[in-house]
Amino acid sequence: MHPAYFAMAMATGIVSVACHLVGFRWVARGMFWLNVAVYAGLWVATLLRVARYPGAVRSDLTSHGRGVGFFTIVAATCVLGTQFLIIGGMPRVAAGFWFAGIGFWALLTYTIFTALTVRRSKPALSVGIHGGWLVSVVGAQSVSVLGAQLAPALDPYQAAALFFALAMWLGAGMLYIWIIGLIFYRYTFFEMSPSDMSPPYWINMGAVAISTLAGTMLVAGAPHAALVTDLLPFIKGLTLMFWATATWWIPMLLILGVWRHVYRGFPLRYDPLYWGAVFPLGMYTACTFRLGQVLHLGFLQAFSRLFIYAALAAWVAAMTGWAASIAKRAATRPSTSRGPVAGAA
Repeated sequence: MHPAYFAMAMATGIVSVACHLVGFRWVARGMFWLNVAVYAGLWVATLLRVARYPGAVRSDLTSHGRGVGFFTIVAATCVLGTQFLIIGGMPRVAAGFWFAGIGFWALLTYTIFTALTVRRSKPALSVGIHGGWLVSVVGAQSVSVLGAQLAPALDPYQAAALFFALAMWLGAGMLYIWIIGLIFYRYTFFEMSPSDMSPPYWINMGAVAISTLAGTMLVAGAPHAALVTDLLPFIKGLTLMFWATATWWIPMLLILGVWRHVYRGFPLRYDPLYWGAVFPLGMYTACTFRLGQVLHLGFLQAFSRLFIYAALAAWVAAMTGWAASIAKRAATRPSTSRGPVAGAA
């Protein structure tokens, strides 16, 4: 089980939220309850893996390639909390998910980055860095998004919640700048093979899309905190910059996808990491809609109502691939009831 498998819950949750925003309420509610089951199932699988293969889990935590995948737990937790808040109308449950998300974020941030820092044997930059590193940004920004949305319900602590959300937003934005510089350097100064262009590179866009969403939630919550009100011009400008960066990435990632699968002929088959490509599409839909709201730009909301179909199509494709992979494994698994000869065959 890949540590980044919680991206399945991230993707399902944000596509559900995006559907809710653009008016597909029945689809949003159905995906909400589906995501509750997905999230619970992923935790069962994760705990079983920890119990049965603790050595593999410890190895993943200190791996430059796989360790950052654990940050999907933070994002999945906070995205599900957002679903409970805006689709389920359950702010107390959402608050529980927010506090859990904060705990997961603190634990994973200072465990993983400390382990990677003090590790004696380290890979070269061309091997160790990839788009999945930006899930650490997504995790932090998901805490900011949920906190800013919860603030009005946290009386009398709205100002404190918004200050915390603002600090998380700014810190995660700085983390994006640090990491994307290394990724862009790898893009342009090291040879890239088709296998290097894995789906997590879509997080290049998804990380700034969720940064945009967090910024819009801070703008919306400004009446509850004087400090946020004072910083509104700065927050709006930085939020628009994040959205413009996310928009810039979309054509680039599509071109590189064509290069990978069409020009270089890399096979297109299900991989759990493809959920990391679905999430950015749903997040871009949601952040564009919210940006249109806070900046009073109706054409952005109209655009998000079209973009939702791309997010839904990607989610359906990934879910179909997952179901097909499960069916294929079940069909090819040796039957223990038919004896050793049948099992060997």
